[in-house]
Order: sequence, then C-alpha cells, then structure tokens
Amino acid sequence: MAITYSVGDMLTKLRNASRVKHGSVDLKMSNMNKSILNILKEEGYIKDFSFLEKEGIAFIRVLLKYDNKRNPVINKIDAISTPGRKIYSSYKKMPRIKNGYGILIISSSQGVITGKEAKDKKIGGELICSVW
Repeated sequence: MAITYSVGDMLTKLRNASRVKHGSVDLKMSNMNKSILNILKEEGYIKDFSFLEKEGIAFIRVLLKYDNKRNPVINKIDAISTPGRKIYSSYKKMPRIKNGYGILIISSSQGVITGKEAKDKKIGGELICSVW
C-alpha cells in the first residue's frame, strides 16, 4: 500500500512506538519528516535520528526518549492539517498548545518552524501538528 500522507504516517508511528515503549522506530525519508524531526530533537521530544538505506529505499531511524520512570516524553502528538483539509493561521491567531507547555509545528514561507518562532518572526502558515 502506498503512503499518500507521509507526515500523518510518521506521527502515527511515533505515537504507537512510544506507547509500547520501543527504543527506536524507522520512518520513510522525506524533507518534511526530516524538518519536523529536527524540531522535535531541538525541543527535547526525541533523543536523535539517523539516516539509513534498506534495499535502495531511504529511511530515518528515530531514537525515542523516555523519562526516569520509563514514561514516554511525547504524551500526545496529533496532526492538524491533512491532505483533504489544510488549516492555516496568521501569527496573530496562532493557537497555544497546553497553555504553552506543548509545541505547535507549522510550515511557513521560511520553512518548518515552531508556533513560537512564527509569532516572534510575525509570519503565519499551515498548521502541521501539535506535540506535548
């Protein structure tokens, strides 16, 4: 089965792997996935990620992060926009996730950034996902 929405597939695999406490998960390579994972790493939601190739197909191996009691750091990760329903927001109406404790990832004219960066730079964009 072909994957038509790689971001949604990536978010689902991250959510499922962290719930069953896997150490790592392999995701299909795409520039959007790589940009989102860069933000998740900078914000401390994942340990690290690396690139690998299996049978000529590029993958990203993500090392998941857990706290001292082996609880996943990612409590919830949800897609906001989908291929059938794109949701956009201006910087003035940028939603807050968990009253500022979570992050919002958006696709803007300056690349994939967090909602806080978008507010600071005064740019809007497509809301990709929320993480807390």
